[in-house]
Amino acid sequence: MRRKDFLSMFPGLAALPAIPPEAASRLKNPPFLQPGDIIGFTSPAGYITLEEVEPARMQIESWGFLVRMGSTIGRRDCTFGGTDEERRRDLQEMINDPSVSAIMCARGGYGVNRILDLLDLKPLKKHPKWIIGFSDITALHLHVYRQAHIASIHSKMCNSFPADWEKAEPIQQETILSIRTLLEGKPMAYSVLPDVNNRLGEADGPLLGGNLAIIASMMGTASEIKTEGAILFLEEVGEYPYSVDRMLTTLQRAGKLSKLKGLIIGGFRMKPEEAGDAFGRDLYDIVLSKVGGYAYPVCFGFPVGHQKPNYALTCGRRHRLTVMPEGVVLRQQ
Repeated sequence: MRRKDFLSMFPGLAALPAIPPEAASRLKNPPFLQPGDIIGFTSPAGYITLEEVEPARMQIESWGFLVRMGSTIGRRDCTFGGTDEERRRDLQEMINDPSVSAIMCARGGYGVNRILDLLDLKPLKKHPKWIIGFSDITALHLHVYRQAHIASIHSKMCNSFPADWEKAEPIQQETILSIRTLLEGKPMAYSVLPDVNNRLGEADGPLLGGNLAIIASMMGTASEIKTEGAILFLEEVGEYPYSVDRMLTTLQRAGKLSKLKGLIIGGFRMKPEEAGDAFGRDLYDIVLSKVGGYAYPVCFGFPVGHQKPNYALTCGRRHRLTVMPEGVVLRQQ
């Protein structure tokens, strides 16, 4: 069943008007974009070529926005999009430039954590702008929220745009268009079909999260996630089951799971285990063993992560998570 078909089962959920954040919230929402606004491309993690970002440039400009290429696009230092200093400078210049309304990271990979403490976020606090990306960019989302309390967009990046839009699968088009929807400030609601392992309930709180490995690696740093009262979403790729268990155990021991309002499990593509040396537990077992003592709703199979159904989510904004026998709805407020 398609997302739109599922939403039609719940009148009023798909097209509710946007609800402003609570007056008491310190969250800063960057201004929504208008035609002619500039989106900057930068590579704060892995390297990418100019040719590889061209489809993203063409599509974004078809939406009426302008694209500014950062100096790290096409630059390479080993696996990085330039040296630490080059990547820091490129990102900082876009943060500093008031004419840039949003910053789309070109790809993930590895490297954002190496430059976080070198960034000056004071200009971002003065002139908030949307930072867009996922995977390794989770580190930047966490840092910006923790240090500047600014909302950002967890979504696909430049390297996920199809070379030929007309030939792209509908799910690829739909997930990319969800970025535009959030940038323009339109109401957003997502649905998920039911999973027998879901834990029913309703939750309301700021939506935070991203890549599990990155979140676990931020423990004890200035970018450490604060989850009390939040709806946490997690995704992961390329890890063994025991590694996922280890990282979730780290979050559990650090108190990151005990005071949640809700938990969303997105795409988890784990490595196959070696025969005779298997951990012996699947994702459901691992997750539910960590949250068994808590009463908040839990949703599995949410369309976010290293997979084709990777919809844009606004980190920091209040959301309502409703887990029902019929399915799940996550609605931005």
